[in-house]
Amino acid sequence: MSEHRSTAAAPLSGLRIVEISSFVAAPLAGMTLAQLGADVIRVDPVGGAADRNRWPLTEQGASIYWAGLNKGKRSFVADLRSPQGQELVARLITGSGPQGGILLTNTTGREWQGYDALARTRPDLIHLEITGRGDGSTGVDYTVNAATGFPLVTGPPDHAGPINHVVPVWDIACGLYAALAVTAAVRRREATGAGSRLAIPLENVALATASNLGFLGEAQLNGTGRPRVGNALYGSYGQDFTSADGVYFMLVTLTPRHFRDLVSATGTTEVVAALATALDADFTDEGTRYKHRDVLTALFAGWFRDHTADEISAALSGTSILWERYRSFDELATDPQVTANPLFTDVPQPGVGAYRAAGAPISVDGTYQPARIAPRLGEHTDAVLREELGLTDDDIARLRDTAACATDSPKRTNP
Repeated sequence: MSEHRSTAAAPLSGLRIVEISSFVAAPLAGMTLAQLGADVIRVDPVGGAADRNRWPLTEQGASIYWAGLNKGKRSFVADLRSPQGQELVARLITGSGPQGGILLTNTTGREWQGYDALARTRPDLIHLEITGRGDGSTGVDYTVNAATGFPLVTGPPDHAGPINHVVPVWDIACGLYAALAVTAAVRRREATGAGSRLAIPLENVALATASNLGFLGEAQLNGTGRPRVGNALYGSYGQDFTSADGVYFMLVTLTPRHFRDLVSATGTTEVVAALATALDADFTDEGTRYKHRDVLTALFAGWFRDHTADEISAALSGTSILWERYRSFDELATDPQVTANPLFTDVPQPGVGAYRAAGAPISVDGTYQPARIAPRLGEHTDAVLREELGLTDDDIARLRDTAACATDSPKRTNP
């Protein structure tokens, strides 16, 4: 079972969740719940699910990605195609008394793990299914994103084609929505005894976000879509600049004070005042700053070109301006943001190696829960059969003989 943690830091302690998943959204939801104290048992087919060897990989071929999204879980491996393996997993889902009976999955179309089949055994079942699209059909982050409009407003103004995002934002948002939905359903079950049949289509997460942030409302109400503005901040003044020694900076001025400090730091107070008079523009208004962003950027860019990155950093540090240097992942990995951040823990990940990994990005009473290692595939199969299903060693040996379950992956280099 999961190691003991304080109730405050692990509010879901004692809760048991079965996760049947792959890729990003569902594994992230399961890991988030595990970081909040739940005992999350990830169920995989023999040999691993489709994300078993997903990039990035170590030089030895171990999936850094898989290790990153499965920290703190237990791993159970079964033959999900055989009736015997399916029966074991169904028993695992529906068991464990009032704290069990929770399934988190993005694997659809399997009748035996569907809500109707499981709820016959466990009426208070909490069953959360992540799908690609609202009609239940398949879809992944990149295909869902293509239909939302975002790739056509991402990138420089003169770019003609779509630009995909690098971060799988819909997967991430969906995973966090899923974790929230499970905790809400648990509270409902504790209050009423009722289970929940939950569905979160990735597509709906993207559409809701486009609506919540005004992208769809802008098109509906104004009859115009969002333009491409490159690295500028839509509706306010924010822009990237380059120093004399080739370092990139991002600056944002959301308030009049931010903008005054930027004008002062760049020595353009008189010029900006004259520009405001000539344009009859009130630069205390963020919309006005956005409308005149090109001419403002041209004024400020000269100061950045005349100063080194260190000089710029020193000048901006004493101001209210929101700014940061652009960093590569290589730079960030050795930066104090990672090396001296209590969010990160040195993790000796089997098969991957020792590295600094993030725990839950939530501090409780000023303390972060440390990152925990991800399991080896099938590492906890025997323990789960014994502790959760009450099987004897002879029972487990017979299951192994029939290949209904497996203890370890044949690919020992992976987690």
